[in-house]
Amino acid sequence: MVTLAEVARHAGVSASTVSYVLSGRRPISDATRERVRASIEQLGYQPHAGARALASSRSRIIALMVPLRTDMYVPVMLEIAVAVATTARAHGYDVLLLTGEEGPSALRRVTGSGLAEAVILMDIHLDDERLPVLRAAGPPAVLVGTPSDPTGLNCVDLDFAAAGALCVEHLAGLGHREIAVIGEAPGVYARHTGFAERTLRGLRDRAAELGVRLLHRPCEGGHDAVAGVLARIFDERPDVSAFVVQNETAVEPLLALLRRTGRAVPEDVSVIAVCPDQIATQASVAVSSVAIPAQELGRRAVERLIARLARPDGTDAVGVELLVPELTVRDSSGPPPPRRGPGD
Repeated sequence: MVTLAEVARHAGVSASTVSYVLSGRRPISDATRERVRASIEQLGYQPHAGARALASSRSRIIALMVPLRTDMYVPVMLEIAVAVATTARAHGYDVLLLTGEEGPSALRRVTGSGLAEAVILMDIHLDDERLPVLRAAGPPAVLVGTPSDPTGLNCVDLDFAAAGALCVEHLAGLGHREIAVIGEAPGVYARHTGFAERTLRGLRDRAAELGVRLLHRPCEGGHDAVAGVLARIFDERPDVSAFVVQNETAVEPLLALLRRTGRAVPEDVSVIAVCPDQIATQASVAVSSVAIPAQELGRRAVERLIARLARPDGTDAVGVELLVPELTVRDSSGPPPPRRGPGD
């Protein structure tokens, strides 16, 4: 095993200089720091975690809170988590994954023990019960998501309201005036989960501005649930000519059910989704979609946290960063069919 003394000899510096580079407790010139880091990389030196924490009063561990709920699309959550872990490791941090539903108590336990020196929170609700803990005496933290009041918090998120607006603008521009939204599971809205609420707000606001009638129905996902929701939508609004889907598990069942009922996509009905590109491109009809940039969200969350940790007083290290949504037009969206007259 490579020792700190061997790194010092390789870099041509003292052992204390190597220690200061690792701990950040004293300023070191850029040239010396880069030389030490190059030696660490070449020799494969791994500082002892316990000794490093004692010496620097820093654990170099980030706690990542990812409640894995049955009514959420877990692959997106895990993609963000993998990006967090990969980016953190590149900055010399390890990640402690918390997947339970303990909320504030888990946050108090992890940060109170000193096990983690910073936290990234996911699955943010508009009035998230974990936020008072952070605001009171919490550790440096970044939220992947945006609560109703982000004052004093450090957040990174997709602009879901703009994503919803983009979907309506695209369909309205094609001529659609009756749009149905197949949304997330009812529990997601009951918890006032930020991304779902903001997307719905963007859909409704833009529809009202453009004179489009919008019908929103939550859906559990899966074939049977989508079949029930689809039947109710056409019962209520038989002239619906386009669907916006914000429920990854509903995309393919919707396409299959539309085919089964004799409705061609996009000739008879258009479909657009807010979902990962993989789902949109691998569907039976390539779906026009607003992508969820999961990897970018994870990467930026860590980078914002590292920037926050570099400022002990937290100055200028808070605020909301919203990623601009992008719409990719594929095969599933087109103009509505001509309206038929009474004699047709």
